[in-house]
Amino acid sequence: MKKIEAIIKPYKLEAVKDALEKLDILGMTVTEVKGFGRQKGHSELYRGAEYKIDFVPKIKIEIALVDEDLDAAVEAIIAAAKTDKVGDGKIFVYSLEECVKIRTGERGAAAL
Repeated sequence: MKKIEAIIKPYKLEAVKDALEKLDILGMTVTEVKGFGRQKGHSELYRGAEYKIDFVPKIKIEIALVDEDLDAAVEAIIAAAKTDKVGDGKIFVYSLEECVKIRTGERGAAAL
């Protein structure tokens, strides 16, 4: 089993969700987060004064899936989230040791 964490631009969430649904990957956790990478934020004008915005709003998607679905899911996220501009985001993949469904007690891939 694997866990994907994808950090994407907020307006790309629906496109990523739709792309994953086409692969029958339906479960995900979505969190609004803030951060920065190479872009290091940006400046904005408010009432004539310039403010530096260090942390840019992003969306973090977390998905647990079986190994066989990993490559297709990563490719779907890339295709749906890519804009070819700085700040498109990152995808992190982790090994998932165990998964337990609280309601039934099922473990492993059956719990996904």
